[in-house]
Amino acid sequence: MSEKCCCCGGSRSAQFKELQPVLDKYAKVPGSLITILQKTQDIYGYLSIDAINHISEATGIKPAKIYGVATFYAQFRLQPIGKNLIMLCQGTACHVNGSEMIEEAVCEYLGIQDGETTEDGIFTLNNVACLGCCSLAPVMMIQSADGDETYGNLTKDKVVQILAEIKERA
Repeated sequence: MSEKCCCCGGSRSAQFKELQPVLDKYAKVPGSLITILQKTQDIYGYLSIDAINHISEATGIKPAKIYGVATFYAQFRLQPIGKNLIMLCQGTACHVNGSEMIEEAVCEYLGIQDGETTEDGIFTLNNVACLGCCSLAPVMMIQSADGDETYGNLTKDKVVQILAEIKERA
């Protein structure tokens, strides 16, 4: 028997058809919850409550435990993100070279704060500990359907120009 989705009332198994091969492979493998969550997020962009409940049904793991794992690790998102995920480095090299000033410019231009998504769904901002591009400090990476793009040696003007160009293409 297939449960109904809490959002749309449709069949949960139909809603998660793309996830079924992952569940077929990993649902009964002990210790595979993180892999299942990673692959779920890869498919849907985030972990919805419906996805957590569906994974629970398939694995026999209680939804509260799945939610606990999903909220413990920073890699998992419980809300949808924008088409362009801005990962702004706040590591030591970037901090010393003005990442706070870059964050201020991004927040001011887009009207969002760290962890938020623009109303038009084009951008989400996430501060990250390190991108590993210290020689380019301050640096940000933008993930989109087109791939990842890294931007370095940022200034306030440069970051606004980059965001304006991406917004224009969206």
